[in-house]
This record gives sequence, C-alpha cells and structure tokens, in this order.
Amino acid sequence: MSRFLFVVPPLVGHINPAVGTAAALAGRGHAIAWAGAPGLLHRLAGPEARVFPCAPDHPAPDQAARVAGRTAELRGPAAFQFLWESFLIPLADHMALGIRAAIEEFRPDVVVADQQTVAGGLVAESLGLTWVTSATTSAELAEPLAGMPKVAAWLDGLLEALRGRIADGRGTADPRMSPHGVLAYTTRALLGPVDLPEHVWLVGPSVSDRPASADFPWQWLEGAERTVLVSLGTANADASGPFLNAAVQALSGKLGLRAVVVDPAGCVTGAGENILVRPYVPQLPLLARVDAVVCHAGHNTVCEALWHGVPLVVAPIRDDQPIVAGQVTGAGAGVRLRFGRADARRIAEAVDAVLDETSGHRAAARSVGRSFRTAGGSAAAADRLEALMAHCP
Repeated sequence: MSRFLFVVPPLVGHINPAVGTAAALAGRGHAIAWAGAPGLLHRLAGPEARVFPCAPDHPAPDQAARVAGRTAELRGPAAFQFLWESFLIPLADHMALGIRAAIEEFRPDVVVADQQTVAGGLVAESLGLTWVTSATTSAELAEPLAGMPKVAAWLDGLLEALRGRIADGRGTADPRMSPHGVLAYTTRALLGPVDLPEHVWLVGPSVSDRPASADFPWQWLEGAERTVLVSLGTANADASGPFLNAAVQALSGKLGLRAVVVDPAGCVTGAGENILVRPYVPQLPLLARVDAVVCHAGHNTVCEALWHGVPLVVAPIRDDQPIVAGQVTGAGAGVRLRFGRADARRIAEAVDAVLDETSGHRAAARSVGRSFRTAGGSAAAADRLEALMAHCP
C-alpha cells in the first residue's frame, strides 16, 4: 500500500478529475488524503474523504471582489496576469502552511498537485518528496506563453519569489510541470500535434460518478427530437447574462428542440416553453441525454461532452478557454464563436451546424470520445502512479 496526497484548488473542474484517480487508487488498497477546501472536497470526493483544510471554500470578500471585477473584456496577457496575480499566487501563499502540515501528518509517498495549486509542487520538492502534476487542462501542454517571452519571464519571476517565501528557495522545477510525471487528462485526438516529453502521460479524461441532485425534472426531456445543454460554468457568472439570453432567444420556439440552460446567477429572462432554466444541473447524467453542448470551452465540460460523443459550440471567455476551443475545432468536433459577438443569429446557426449529421461534427466528437475511453482515464492514471512508486527508492 502507498500513500497519495492530492493537493487541489477550490475549483470544481480541477477537483473532479482527481476524484476519479483517487477512487481508482483507493480501490486498489492505497491510502488517500486531500489538501484543499474541506466543504467542497467532502461534497465532491465524499463525506468520508480525509481532508486537510488549507484552502477556503469561498474566497475572501476582497478577493471575491477582485475576481468578480475581471470582466469578459479582459483578454490575452492581461487576463493571464490577472489570474496569476489575483488568484493563483495568493492561493499558493494561503495554502502553503496547510500543505506542509498535511505532508508532515499524512507522510505521503507521492504528492499529486494540481497544475493550479503550485504550492503543492513547490513544498513537495523542497521536502525532497516525489510529486506529480495533475494537468486538468491541456493549456499548459500547448506552451501558451511560447510567443510571449516577456509574460513568461514575468511569471518566472512570480514563481521564484513564491518559492523563496514558501519553500525557503529550495528546488528548481517548474511547479506546473513536475519532472517526475504529469497526468494529462486528454488524448492526442483532442490535443493535436504538440511535442511532449516522455514524462507527460496522456491518460484521457478521468470521468467518474459523482453526487448529483435528485430534483432534476428528467421527464421534461421526454419526446424531444433534439436536446441542447447551454452552460458557461459557475466561474463565469459575472459575464454570462448577455450570452445566455442570446442563446435563449436563439433556441426558443425551435420545433422539436428542447434546451437546458444553466443560469447560476439568475440572468435569464423571457425563456420559451421549450427552454428549461436551472441554477445547477447534474451534468454527467445529462450529457448522456443531449445532442449538443453550448459552452465556454472549459476543459472539464469539453472533455465530458466529448466522452459522450456530443459535439460542441464553444465560445471561450478567458484563461485556457481559447486554447481548448482551438483544440475542439481542430479536431472537427465543434464550432467556435466569439463570445462578445455571439448574438442570437450566430448561436442559432452554430447549433444548427453541430446538430446537422452531415457536417461531420458528431462523427468527430464520437471519434475523440473513443480515444478518451481507450486511453483509460482514472484507471490509466492510477497505473502510472503505481508504476512510478515501483521505481521510487
């Protein structure tokens, strides 16, 4: 038996893939613990999960205000810099002591650190531990800063200063890409022809059952010729209103079509009878019942849709989403829209395109989905971690 400590940010899309891998390891008799936000982890990983609290379930009021102020108009390097300065670096500073305490008490053989909890890699390396990166988005694999050397140098400076504060300056590895191994929850079919070192393991998405609310009106879907899911994720609620209302306008009254629109901020008005608006939905079981997804190109939503062979309309907003959207269209599995210009006409045309069986989008989505299932997902990730342990001194 080995002991694995998973270090994760308070972000659902980053925790869910790790939950599948952790469950696979636990099923093989290994001991699992978590370092992160306790309320969120107990909801996603189960009430019996062993959690070392070191991240807030909700951001502090001042941080929430800063994040809410990051509007959809903030793009490119400015959005990237905002993400690191206002969220990821403060999160690392906040989590560092808790991660160190978790390591001291749990004594893991391997630390599995999410790519956005850079404190996990920095602290683990400073203590001489074996650590692996959990890459729940493929954006870093595509080297997004290759054409922006000044931004890359700026980030290197931030990370080195962080290393000095929380790891006594020890270590040299990039905390986003462990030299021991990187669990990349994607495949070549979606990632495309990107050069990768041997220690980056393309294991495919880690899709596993997770708790879901029992109050979804499944009977509402019965009798529909086509069903569409529209979701921009909970993290984009501040920018979702105009797009969601345009989508409702585009899809309202379409014969034979029903749409489920996820609206956590309560922005939608004037929905037609064929539109179901819900603050939250049980996404995984719902994806097995829909014919297309309209989303922000969040990596988790994209991979879960393609796992089910569902084509996408992607309208990236910020962060890694433009890269993921490019991967979707590069694979032929969907249509891309410009978020700020996505009016009702453009959304309607894009949905019609991915629903058209002759367009090839559905066939491409199914092809990517087959590659995901063949890769192995959580079982393949567990295999890699066990193999790593077999070679550790």
